[in-house]
Amino acid sequence: MTMSQSGGRRRPPTIHDVAREAGVSRGTVSRVLNGGHYVSPAAQESVNAAIRKTGYVVNRHARSLITGRSDSIGFLLTEPQERFFEDPNFNVLLRGCTQALAAHDIPLLLMLAGTEDERRRITRYITAGHVDGVLLVSSHSGDPVAEQLRDAGVPLVMCGKPIGVGSKISYVAADDRDGARDMVRHLVSLGRRRVGMVTGPLDTPGGVERLAGYREVLTESGIDLDERLVTSGDYSRAGGEAGAELLLKRAPDMDAVFVASDLMAQGVLSALHRAGRSVPGDVAVGGFDDSSAAVAASPELTTIRQPYDRISSEMVRVLLAQIGGEDPAAVILPTELVKRQST
Repeated sequence: MTMSQSGGRRRPPTIHDVAREAGVSRGTVSRVLNGGHYVSPAAQESVNAAIRKTGYVVNRHARSLITGRSDSIGFLLTEPQERFFEDPNFNVLLRGCTQALAAHDIPLLLMLAGTEDERRRITRYITAGHVDGVLLVSSHSGDPVAEQLRDAGVPLVMCGKPIGVGSKISYVAADDRDGARDMVRHLVSLGRRRVGMVTGPLDTPGGVERLAGYREVLTESGIDLDERLVTSGDYSRAGGEAGAELLLKRAPDMDAVFVASDLMAQGVLSALHRAGRSVPGDVAVGGFDDSSAAVAASPELTTIRQPYDRISSEMVRVLLAQIGGEDPAAVILPTELVKRQST
């Protein structure tokens, strides 16, 4: 830092200080700060070294006045706040997206909008230009946020396949249906024939796709579909517990259960234990996600691993490309069966 004219107080370094230290023009420094276009490698290294030496920090507000961008991204979760703290998947996605954006020196703003009023306020905030784009997590069919943001021209990437919002919305998703098929095939391969399922919410892509995979494998295995063996959940531990209690009441001969999330599967294990059913002896249990809940369960869960690191990095990559002018894109990533003690 340099001393101010008025006394001993230090003023923050400016772009002029960086240019003087690097021995280049102010315009060269500006081009480096805005992506390094038309700058030689030697000049770019000199500027970066000068930034480190002077401690120069970009004035994002000043830059936004010039570029018309906020230089920030929104991470929007359209769920009640308590779900963010209960479900470990949201934290993993948030951390992954934060790290991916840090490589571009872009901050991530967490936005929670679990009620209609909150969604209206957040939508107004976003469409006013306070963020350059949105990573939308856990959207439900009938939720207008995705369409409103798309129609307002806000760059947007959804986590999971969009439901009921038409085309031209980017998304990154794990292959939910294929993962469900792998899990149910595994349960059937163990000789289980009364395979139940606790689904996710059926107004979400994961809820719909995982149920479809379950049904497909039972049909191809020659096992009659018994709707008494299917109940819906809400991705919470309590929802899994209630679902298992209902399945045991409807079909006491159930010998396996596929649960659409690890967190719900913890609740299923609790209900089975309370009912005196051993796992996997009496009932084999399979989850979905390979979250921290899977290894915290007792017994540890056989589950379907979602590639959360890749999902996060791909969401960021697709969103930044869209902000840069590219067309919307869709990315579907493979899942993996992870065998543990519950099957």
